[in-house]
Amino acid sequence: MRIPRKATPSIAVRAVGLVLTAALAGCSGSGGKSSEDSSGSGGGHGAKGVSTPRMKIAMVTHSGEGDTFWDIVRSGAEQAAAKDNVEFLYSADKEGKEQAQLVQAAIDQKVDGIVVTLAKPEAVEAVVAKAVKAGIPVVTINSGAQFSARVGAIGHIGQDEKVAGEAVGEELDRRGRKKAVCVIHEQGNVSLEERCAGVRKTFGGSVENLSIQGTDMPASTSSIEAKLQADRNIDAVVTLGAPFAAAAVKAKEGSGSGAEIDTFDLNAEVVGRLKAEEIGFAVDQQPYLQGYLAVDELWLDRTNGNVVGGGKPVLTGPAIVTAADVPQLEKYTARGTR
Repeated sequence: MRIPRKATPSIAVRAVGLVLTAALAGCSGSGGKSSEDSSGSGGGHGAKGVSTPRMKIAMVTHSGEGDTFWDIVRSGAEQAAAKDNVEFLYSADKEGKEQAQLVQAAIDQKVDGIVVTLAKPEAVEAVVAKAVKAGIPVVTINSGAQFSARVGAIGHIGQDEKVAGEAVGEELDRRGRKKAVCVIHEQGNVSLEERCAGVRKTFGGSVENLSIQGTDMPASTSSIEAKLQADRNIDAVVTLGAPFAAAAVKAKEGSGSGAEIDTFDLNAEVVGRLKAEEIGFAVDQQPYLQGYLAVDELWLDRTNGNVVGGGKPVLTGPAIVTAADVPQLEKYTARGTR
């Protein structure tokens, strides 16, 4: 596993681990409730709850249907909720307008905190700012870090998408690739665009973006296959989400291309394909950690006035993982936490 130098955590970020260690130690006393008693989320892996007042936290993401990445984010949030005596509410919509309506619904429920993604900031900025004005603390995760402070969030948790893209460009160079396709599965998602821009910035070869219909996997596979058939010089396909890596592998087989398939994000299938050497490398941004830390940050803010990250984004990635990392990762992806 290789962590790009630019993504090495700052002192403020490393302090998160110390804060959470202290919080977890404080949660392990015999007076706490069990996760089954203290959480309405249904999550948890046997963690002990706390005796702090009950909180209600809503998470609203831009997840599309069937995107396993967000299952992992949600799993981390539910684990933290079980530990922190939090009622956890999850909702998602890939369309910005509908996501904004879900944030408004959380405001109407008078939740104690909101975790939200800013993949389509122009659609959700106003309602997130409205939540902050109403006195509801907000933590942004995963996407739109550059808009987080502007909407009044107390912090952002995720990877720097430009740095992640640059790391991919450097890795492609290291592998001797010359022509890459960067597959964008959701139009208007600022994070995906930043990733491709980062690849283009550092890659010594050429990069072409390919837009696909991410909600239709057969159509996505056909689009990638057609591109590979049309241009035999393509020697790398970079997908921006784990579910699309499998589509790219299938497209490669159908086209007879010799291109290497690489991807952002992990799931159990990606790790299996790394092991089988059907995928060259993946970029891990630790989605479980994004969900877990977001809930913990809101809990720490309310119960102890803590500020995590010193006003800077808390980085959870990127890290380049290859087949060499599979033995360590398999047990985690199998249980849905990596």
